[in-house]
Amino acid sequence: MSTPKINSDSLVNSVQTALESLGSVGAPKRIWDRDASFWKSEPEHQAIIKNALGWLTVPRMMSERVSELEAFVDEIRAAEFTHVMLLGMGGSSLCPEVFRRTFGHRDGYPELLVLDTTDPDTIADLESRVDLRWTLFIVASKSGSTIEPLSFYKYFYDRVQAIKGESAGNNFVAITDPGTLMERMATEANFRRIFLNPADIGGRYSALSYFGMLPAALMGVDVGELLRRAAAAMDECGPTVGAEHNPAFRLGALMGAAAAAGRDKLTIVADGDLESVGLWIEQLVAESTGKEGKGIIPIAHEDLGAPDEYGDDRLFAFIHSGAPLPETRAKLEALAAAGHPVVEHALDGPIGLGAEFFQWELATAVAGHLMSINPFDQPNVQESKDATNALLAEFKESGELPITEALATDGALSVYGMLPEDVSSVSTALSALMAGVKTGDYFAVLAYIQETEEHTRLLQAIRGRVQDKFKVATTVGYGPRFLHSTGQLHKGGPDSGVFLQITDVDAVDLGIPGEPYTFSVLKQAQASGDFTSLAKRNRRALRLDVGNDAAAGLRWLLEMVGTRA
Repeated sequence: MSTPKINSDSLVNSVQTALESLGSVGAPKRIWDRDASFWKSEPEHQAIIKNALGWLTVPRMMSERVSELEAFVDEIRAAEFTHVMLLGMGGSSLCPEVFRRTFGHRDGYPELLVLDTTDPDTIADLESRVDLRWTLFIVASKSGSTIEPLSFYKYFYDRVQAIKGESAGNNFVAITDPGTLMERMATEANFRRIFLNPADIGGRYSALSYFGMLPAALMGVDVGELLRRAAAAMDECGPTVGAEHNPAFRLGALMGAAAAAGRDKLTIVADGDLESVGLWIEQLVAESTGKEGKGIIPIAHEDLGAPDEYGDDRLFAFIHSGAPLPETRAKLEALAAAGHPVVEHALDGPIGLGAEFFQWELATAVAGHLMSINPFDQPNVQESKDATNALLAEFKESGELPITEALATDGALSVYGMLPEDVSSVSTALSALMAGVKTGDYFAVLAYIQETEEHTRLLQAIRGRVQDKFKVATTVGYGPRFLHSTGQLHKGGPDSGVFLQITDVDAVDLGIPGEPYTFSVLKQAQASGDFTSLAKRNRRALRLDVGNDAAAGLRWLLEMVGTRA
């Protein structure tokens, strides 16, 4: 990691103080010795931490598995599979999604698709793009019991079985921990292969394990070189390298010191081929640091503006491969000149993601120590899961989800939630929500709708107008994906978020074999469970339902944001 460009004497001094503190407690050696007391003294925390540090050495372990992966890739290519569809969520899906967007479809290899949403329109669309007979499905789940990948598996196994009968298992591969429900189900269904991942690696730290490397290999990425870069980063950040000379420690110290100084909005600027890496960093940082009322808020895919468009709550991380775009370089130089801290990292090609993943993992663990939190648990993710399960249990008993009364309805639009005053319309409710946005906040759009190019373009425009008007950081997340990443931060982090949840009416619905509920019901339960968790903490939040035309609803919202304070 290159030296941060920081035009702030107080932050430079804070970073130096943090590095000296890390050195004085022997941080590098303690981390590599897997000393749980480096983070927490409580036994319950230490038990979690001790079983969560396998990522430190997984690049070496996986380097020894490269020939195994290459042989399996040859087997799949010989079987003439045209597509690989990864069925996962959160840590098991975001790294493969980054590889998919970064490297694209390579000639002679199956095309990688990633399914990490319960939105039935998306599932139907992905199914329409493949020939099920010639599609290999990777069921990726660390715990083996996460509801989304299990539901995806049940659906697609049923669909393939209708075509191939008893040989359906040949189209399925599992990545899971030893002894899980998924391992047992995969064995019973005669999966083509089961890859057992080390149990001491958490989902968001699993990029360099089977969870990231198997999909990458199948799509034709040189995983041997990825892992060589990661192993080199291990050496560069090893136990004998002092904190001040350790790239990951320098980044972690900067993140921790910046957050302590109020610059807790880590704004990821990724250029060119690496544009999607922000998705992965967002999950890693948000889920690791957003707890105990603290948190570093990662801001990904926000359009880069002029210095006067930002408050003093930003830290910019610029990641690029090759020569950056001149416009991006000019804007970042202007930000640095205006006193905003900027850290830059240039990769030697996209294959350098192997080292990048490792350095961010270690830096985030270091920042967690400086913030006095456990970066390896995710208590509020489980809370949202429990809320969803409670709603599904109610559906199983009554045949319907609880009905919530709208605050206001205008045509196809309805708004739900709690506000300190009565509202007369959807627009006045949203105006009241946004009137509460203040300096240092972040505005989060939680979109439980299909991820399409049009929807993404409109959501980006909406967040841009909010940023322009209120000079605050903005985020956009598609649900339920973000429940396994920024969702932890939303509930466990600081009370600086203003949340607008967007829901719609699905155009199609699909049943889940063996369950009384459909994917649409599951998605609704997840959205409701998410909102319930926010409301439980008195977060500033509203839900806007846009009916059966999400694009029209987003266009209305864009106009509304542009005309009302």
